[in-house]
Amino acid sequence: MTQPLRILTLSTLFPNATTPNFGIFVERQTAELARRPATEVTVLNPVGMPHWPLSGLWQYRALADLPEHEQWRGLNVYRPRFGLIPKVGGGSNPRRIANALLPLIKRLHEKAPFDVIDAEFFYPDGPAAMRLAEALGIPFTIKARGADIHHWGSDPKCRLQILHAAEKASAMLAVSEALKRDMVALGMDDDKIAVHYTGLDQDKFRPINRAKAKRTLGVDGPLLITTGALIKRKNQDMVIRALADVPDAVLMLAGEGEEEQNYRALAKQLGVAERVRFLGSVPHDQLPQLTAAADIAILVSRSEGLANAWVEALACGTPVIISEAGGARELVNSPVAGRIVDQNVEAIVAAIKAILTEPPEQEMVRSAVGRFSWENNGDQLRSILGKAARKI
Repeated sequence: MTQPLRILTLSTLFPNATTPNFGIFVERQTAELARRPATEVTVLNPVGMPHWPLSGLWQYRALADLPEHEQWRGLNVYRPRFGLIPKVGGGSNPRRIANALLPLIKRLHEKAPFDVIDAEFFYPDGPAAMRLAEALGIPFTIKARGADIHHWGSDPKCRLQILHAAEKASAMLAVSEALKRDMVALGMDDDKIAVHYTGLDQDKFRPINRAKAKRTLGVDGPLLITTGALIKRKNQDMVIRALADVPDAVLMLAGEGEEEQNYRALAKQLGVAERVRFLGSVPHDQLPQLTAAADIAILVSRSEGLANAWVEALACGTPVIISEAGGARELVNSPVAGRIVDQNVEAIVAAIKAILTEPPEQEMVRSAVGRFSWENNGDQLRSILGKAARKI
């Protein structure tokens, strides 16, 4: 009888009851992987908790109540706590995570040995997985998603740990060709990096009757959407400023974050507050309808790997306006899919007006992401992990 491939997925990015959208693409990828025959997956989702009195803050009180072991949407998930030093402790997080997780992992490994550790974010997950894999004597892999390379890779306290983990890893994954090039430029081995595109639910994210959907939302004119955390790196302020030059258009902001109050004030200052809808954290199952209703999806981030929001918008038949970031040109290679623009208001306005003047057919837009599926994603990941564990 064939022995199953036993995978330990380590991810600081993973949904829970308090933040059900956080890291949802890791959850979807892991669930797809677990569906494979002769594959067993255990998820470790370390939860950072500071010492008192910071642990009494509202954002940590909810995390403290999370179960340390649960069945989460069909997945076997452990959520051990590790000591977190907010703001300034990033350089020590891999060590703290590994030290906190090691007793649990050893107990699980003794009961049923793992074949490979799959780290789902390059930092801090990668260096933590390196320590744990060394203690168990098994291989590990690391996936890069964007900010883990662009942000943490530029931090001197973290870069050496990232490169050390890259050297020791059996394999690495990148969400786009562009991110792979950035990893190589940082000093990683090109031959060890596989491009592993995100998955996509083609049945959920699909074109709909846009005019009818807009009427349901109470929108008569152009409808724009930007999906993502409201943080400076995502540049949503530029989209709000662009709205002032696009009469009658409505902008939906699907996400929450530290810049929300600043963006609300900006919209009021520009006189467009009545045309900007702050939707907050939208449940992922509600995103397809909103995205497909929009005439254009806009996300002009300073940096990305390959944004899932780009892929989902295109699957909905909604053209995108995105910045020259990450794998942008791996998706938008014709005007049908949208426009790649400079990160300034004038460029965004010009792109909006060009697309609204000659809107592409929804099915033509959708064809840009025909190759994306969770099945392809899971097949490739299972193959990479099997090779790393030498079980293929």
